[in-house]
Amino acid sequence: MCGVSEYFDLVVVGAGPAGSAAAIAAQRAGLDTLLLDAQSPNRDKTCGDGLTPRAVETLRALDLEVPAYRNKGLKLHGYGGHVEAPWPRGEGSASPRAVFDAMLVDDARAAGATVRQHCAATGVQFDRGSISAVETDQGAVRARWVVVADGVRSPFGKLLGRKWHKGEVFGIAARSYCDSPFSSEPWMHSHVELRDAEGAIQPGYGWIFPLGDGTVNLGCGALSTDKRPAKVNTKKLLAEYAAQQRDAWGLGPEQHVTSALLPMGGAVSNVAGPNWALIGDAAACVNPLNGEGIDYGLETAVLAVELIAAEKDLTLAWPALLREHYGEAFTLARTLARLLTYPQFLPLAGPVALRGIGGRYLMPAAARLMGNLVLDSDRDLVARAWRAAGRAVPKQAPLWDVA
Repeated sequence: MCGVSEYFDLVVVGAGPAGSAAAIAAQRAGLDTLLLDAQSPNRDKTCGDGLTPRAVETLRALDLEVPAYRNKGLKLHGYGGHVEAPWPRGEGSASPRAVFDAMLVDDARAAGATVRQHCAATGVQFDRGSISAVETDQGAVRARWVVVADGVRSPFGKLLGRKWHKGEVFGIAARSYCDSPFSSEPWMHSHVELRDAEGAIQPGYGWIFPLGDGTVNLGCGALSTDKRPAKVNTKKLLAEYAAQQRDAWGLGPEQHVTSALLPMGGAVSNVAGPNWALIGDAAACVNPLNGEGIDYGLETAVLAVELIAAEKDLTLAWPALLREHYGEAFTLARTLARLLTYPQFLPLAGPVALRGIGGRYLMPAAARLMGNLVLDSDRDLVARAWRAAGRAVPKQAPLWDVA
């Protein structure tokens, strides 16, 4: 039971990849840590399940196991073109989130963290502006530091004043699992030209990510803002996409279909206080082009613990560190993502981007941006292209604004 007399150096709210990684890093830094999660050990989440080379690198830096499946990079398809974009360094992987998250929770426990699942954080107590205790449905726990890693909706973050700016681009997505004889295919695949049963172009993209276990993760997503909502039923679009890819991939029926909304690209404010910080999805550390967030979750966990171990006031230091590490890449990605919310943009740009010079140079660079692996040459090429295209794009809200 979570008793009022208990005290921990650090309480981590949320046991996804970001929360578990924070607990592991904190224990190794000498902080007595409690890892809380409202759900069961094998909880699922709407996710593509892909692990970019950056995620793989962070797992290895933490001396954690990397799932056995490996991939070489991303293949983009659409508008009569195909672009192959190998990872510029390292290798990627993938694992179903129910499996991956449970593995990291076990690693946190093995590192010495106290783990309590089915134990929801329900409230917070303050003392002179700092969090003094975390209230749970099993009692209150005193804490010196708090890390919030409770996902895209971040109910605990809302208690601390987190605000999601829906005027910025956010994602809507649906995901399924399908049996496939090509589950060990060494490439992640994304289809940027989606059509409905009548052949009309749909706003969004589809993905097929092999998992190496006899299944693939098949899903679709679309980009939206409150002023330009994506007019698409993602679950219906997923079914149509699966039907179109069934023969090529030998797909079985779609299973475990889920859907979600997710903030992206740092489009939230109030992500830190004197002794608390939001990390991962809770801080909208999600790539605005593809919804990828596991690598950011793992990385922000380590960065936050480093600040905590140095006993920094996190109120301004944490947003500043996020901007230092991710600001430039997120600004580029947000610009392109905002362009993609205009229905007429992709049908006009897609054929140019995926064929000829665009397919040879621009899209591989954009694919690396999607994979969070931008080279200096990519940064210049992508920046020039999207800066030119984005002159008509409205000014964006600051990253991780301090409200």
